[in-house]
Amino acid sequence: MKLVASESLSRLAALHCSACGTPHSAFDLQRVSTCCNLPLVADYDLHEPLSRDVIDQADTSMWRYGALLPLLHDENKVTLGEGMTPMLNLPRLAARHELSSLLLKDEGQNPTGSFKARGLSMAVSKAKELGVDGCIIPTAGNAGVAMAAYCARAGLRAVVVMPRHTPMAFKEECYWYGAEVELVDGLISDCGARVRQRNADGALLDISTLKEPYRLEGKKTMGYEIAEQLNWQLPDVLLYPAGGGTGLIGIWKAFQEMKALGWLAPETRLPRMVAVQAQNCCPLLETYAGRQPNCHSYQGSATLANGLAVPHPLGEAMMLRVLRESNGTVVSVSEEDMLAGMRDLGQQEGLFVAPEGAAVWMATRQLLATGWLQRDEKILLLNTGSGQKYMENVAGRALR
Repeated sequence: MKLVASESLSRLAALHCSACGTPHSAFDLQRVSTCCNLPLVADYDLHEPLSRDVIDQADTSMWRYGALLPLLHDENKVTLGEGMTPMLNLPRLAARHELSSLLLKDEGQNPTGSFKARGLSMAVSKAKELGVDGCIIPTAGNAGVAMAAYCARAGLRAVVVMPRHTPMAFKEECYWYGAEVELVDGLISDCGARVRQRNADGALLDISTLKEPYRLEGKKTMGYEIAEQLNWQLPDVLLYPAGGGTGLIGIWKAFQEMKALGWLAPETRLPRMVAVQAQNCCPLLETYAGRQPNCHSYQGSATLANGLAVPHPLGEAMMLRVLRESNGTVVSVSEEDMLAGMRDLGQQEGLFVAPEGAAVWMATRQLLATGWLQRDEKILLLNTGSGQKYMENVAGRALR
């Protein structure tokens, strides 16, 4: 389906290949680039002045940034009120570790209980706008739940393929939204192989991580919110749990767009970005450390943090670029440390976070111990989901 952009608020201009830069039309249905078979990235017309007044202050969702989002026509918006999640101070943990500023953005308060609501709201909205009949996704849990919910909202068919060991809460929620659920032995990479086999005719839109351009655009709204919630200032360091890495890439993209628009003061320094992985599955760390050329042959295993069990992230090169441009780093966290982090955040701050969010806090402690992080720096943690869905993984382990 060919879209017409007339009378649209969106500044969407084109797509480009993340590897070689080859332009692609933003007004036709696209998947990965035709040149390199790698992710496509949305470009906006940032040359004409656009002030922060364009933000719709009456809209308390991520859609307040509509001019810098890819949806062309408002009637195609598929929303459950995602975005504008709270930015919380962590005063007790900050005092205990002698930190001057420790913040956490709690994405667990999104619809469907995770940050995946942002990307899937956007991807399903664009699928609807482009005339797609249904969507299919391999998932470690939260992305499948979100896709099922937004497809139900849009009246689209939803097929979710997830590992058999995924906690029951994720499976049950997909069933309640009416999705077709297929369980696969293995990790999300095995689910991806099954999706390619099942959808060989291309009848469904595969909205795997970075296999279409628009989940990234939903995720980038975290970056806009961070700046707006901090009065257009940015933290010194931002720690993010990176499995597929869409959020890490998207937040950095938002920072770059805001710099180009003049929404950030010229002297504003962008944060050092930290990608946090599980020791059980840390392909990005292995590549970053030079122990492998890339993630293609990496062998990972299951982890409490289901969202971090991504052994072959399609966006590896894009994540490495973010780390390089931001002078960031990669850290991995053990299963026991994730549990310790959940206890810390629960017992000290009253937050029941996902193991991914706990990993980010424990990575902070690691980096403080090595001196990579300084105690007077402004530190922002991203918790990507609610701990409630992980009860099957962590039940009975609070006091161990």
